[in-house]
Amino acid sequence: MSRTVRPRRRLLAALAVLSGLGLVAASPATAVPLYHEQYRPQFHFTPAQNWMNDPNGLVYYKGKYHLFFQYNPAGNSWGNMSWGHAVSTDLVHWKQLPVAIPQDDQEMIFSGSVVLDKDNTTGFGTRKNPPLVAVYTSAQKVSGKQQQALAYSTDGGTTWTKYYDNPVLDIGSDNFRDPKVFWYAPTRRWLMAVALADQHKISFYSSADLKHWTHQSDFGPAGATGGVWECPDLFPLQVDGDPQKTKWVLAVNLNPGGIAGGSGAQYFVGDLRRQEVHLRRPRHHVHPAERHRHAGLRVRLVRRLDGHRERVRQRARDRGGGRPVTGNRLRGQGSR
Repeated sequence: MSRTVRPRRRLLAALAVLSGLGLVAASPATAVPLYHEQYRPQFHFTPAQNWMNDPNGLVYYKGKYHLFFQYNPAGNSWGNMSWGHAVSTDLVHWKQLPVAIPQDDQEMIFSGSVVLDKDNTTGFGTRKNPPLVAVYTSAQKVSGKQQQALAYSTDGGTTWTKYYDNPVLDIGSDNFRDPKVFWYAPTRRWLMAVALADQHKISFYSSADLKHWTHQSDFGPAGATGGVWECPDLFPLQVDGDPQKTKWVLAVNLNPGGIAGGSGAQYFVGDLRRQEVHLRRPRHHVHPAERHRHAGLRVRLVRRLDGHRERVRQRARDRGGGRPVTGNRLRGQGSR
């Protein structure tokens, strides 16, 4: 027997042994079921496959919580940014839906928010069937410009149409993104907080119809400025539960700037007077690693959130007879 035949036989024998030990890739018949993978998160939502990051456009409508998120439909790294979509009736069990707002040849779909235009100020729907409207950052592929744009849905968020006259807000900047939009009843106007990322500023705009925007004011630089400012949020919060003592909180995310490295967050407290936002500036810069000393408000919020999470977990345990919570499983795949 030639020497060239023996090594081949030895190689085949070794492969057979390895296959028997399970060291060679398993056949599809023995693959782990989706959402049962060893390292798959079970309480936090993840899409069935591919890359995701920022949650976008969280909204509750007609008995469903809608979660949109930054999503790459084509791969497991950042790129092709579009809005993925999932819905839930209890914030624990989620059903992933088709991509809501896809990228195209001209733009990627960066972060933003979704509102219910119940008075049909946009004209996208009717008073009887008001539209859901997404306000997102259109990242132009050729120029690199970041503009604010609209998409809308008249079927409860299932399908979305991009506004034909986008963008609705363009200041010619490469770092102008992540609009948070909400209806402010005292002035009957939509208000927007949007990041001027590289300037460490948040700009505030108002609009009657989501299509035409007027600049109101800017805030910043202030606080932590070690990274770019992104994904602002602006919301009212009652002081000690007293509705007569309501403050407005501006949350600003930054990257880098986190206590343990990577991205982080900070907040500022102030007032909203008609359409002007007035926030207290820190007297001196507070490093994120030291901010926990002054975060009594944040501690109260975290405690409330932890209590809510525990109640959700307990309901899930009661419903499932003590089995682990499986927040990611899609309906029809053992989610209930």
